[in-house]
Amino acid sequence: MTRHAALIKSLMGGLIVSCQARAGNPLHGPVHMAAMALAAEQGGAAALRIQGEDDIRAVKEQCSRPVIGIRKVFGAGPVYITPTFADAALIVEAGADIVALDATSRPRSGPESAFELIRRIRGELGVPVMADVDSLAAGQAAAAAGAELVATTLSGYTSDDAVPSSPDFALLEHLWSAINVPIIAEGRFWEPRQVEDAFLLGASAVVIGTAVTNPMRITERFVRSTPAHAQG
Repeated sequence: MTRHAALIKSLMGGLIVSCQARAGNPLHGPVHMAAMALAAEQGGAAALRIQGEDDIRAVKEQCSRPVIGIRKVFGAGPVYITPTFADAALIVEAGADIVALDATSRPRSGPESAFELIRRIRGELGVPVMADVDSLAAGQAAAAAGAELVATTLSGYTSDDAVPSSPDFALLEHLWSAINVPIIAEGRFWEPRQVEDAFLLGASAVVIGTAVTNPMRITERFVRSTPAHAQG
């Protein structure tokens, strides 16, 4: 078994925990993200999804689980998850074991399409690619380009419609039946039962983030469920 095949196999049937905190969140920064990632690892995470080269370096120093790296570049257009080859190179240099990127058909700031980028990352950087998609067509194209993993990450986030409140199980099923690479379920997982359902519908792994790694959002969610008269 090749190193890449063993890496992908280590994710199968596991929970991938996304540890991210944007500027303005009290947990923003490498020290906090490394601690969060270590807690997730000790809780049984099969892998960690980490944003930015600084956080990736800090997490790699503390954790032994594989890191799925992304680099978010805001303000350069609708595609901001690892939009260019240069972004991918930075996170691989920082230690990312797998590169995740936006593999939708939306306009990109760089010269390459998502599918050219997948081929180049695999060929020149020598790491597997996880394609974050929003549709069956995008998933099929990413798999054809060589992505080792296809994820439902961007379902619900690429149109003007309101973002759904629950995972896109329909897209998960469609991808599972149409392409021959592991399908990763990601997006709006809040309950253990939803994770169980994703595996029953064909997910090879499930990514969960805000529901376990963003105390600010978790608190807001519970506050919204608190009767106004009880909030004192």
